[in-house]
Amino acid sequence: TDTMINLKNVSYAYHKKRPVLSTINLEIKAGHIYGLLGENGAGKSTLLKMIGGMVFPQTGEVDVMGHCPAERTPEFLSQLFFIPEEFTLPPVKIAKYLDTYAQFYKDFNEELFYQLISDFDIEATAHLDQLSFGQKKKVFIAFGLATQTRLLLMDEPTNGLDIPSKSQFRKVIASVLTEDRCIIISTHQVRDLDNLIDALIMINKERIALNASMDEIGRCLSFKILKETNEKVIYGEQSLSGIQAILPNTEQEDTRIDIELFFKGMLLKEPQLLELLTPTTIHHEQHV
Repeated sequence: TDTMINLKNVSYAYHKKRPVLSTINLEIKAGHIYGLLGENGAGKSTLLKMIGGMVFPQTGEVDVMGHCPAERTPEFLSQLFFIPEEFTLPPVKIAKYLDTYAQFYKDFNEELFYQLISDFDIEATAHLDQLSFGQKKKVFIAFGLATQTRLLLMDEPTNGLDIPSKSQFRKVIASVLTEDRCIIISTHQVRDLDNLIDALIMINKERIALNASMDEIGRCLSFKILKETNEKVIYGEQSLSGIQAILPNTEQEDTRIDIELFFKGMLLKEPQLLELLTPTTIHHEQHV
């Protein structure tokens, strides 16, 4: 099977009174770039850390590439790279950094690394101490991609990047995806994932509200700008050009998915939107 990550009845809470994730089930497949969305504090980082074996679920089981992440075996760790939102890099030159850390990844591609930092406009001879936070982030992203691990987890990777770097980031990520690899990008800057992701996971109210491919969303929903609202509109918001609306895709049209609009729609009109998404989209733990 091409299932890479499987979570069964997983719950997690930092405090007994306040669960972050409640009995969630989630299946993630290879060959895709997933966007992981949710409001701040919804549990996106927790979910990523659980997949990476950095926090352990209170209930349920997590299987990642046939491993139990909590055991953090060297074999498991060599197949996964995690880019957290906050990180520190040692005060050394880039080449020295590679010498120290690249050896942990058997498929590390040095040529790719230098290609990527050059794409990101960073001098190969640079000293990490002299770089800005955004530049360090680019070095770290380049390193993560060059490890060529099967699983790449990124938490708010576009935070701290300027607009040109963000579009560069999208190109670079798209170029490294292969059939047996999976990339999960968690962000609240929803727009940064435009034209990049091909599947969407959304956390809402401590559970997985949605796990669907972009194709599926586009097949079931239509995104349009209308002069005025009508009874078909499931979610709409006023903009300068009219009402940005989500409607049922009854005509099988191919419209461009507005991820940000869809995200806001899901927060406010989740049951109505889920009803339209085909039965193959699994709606876990619907609140009855």
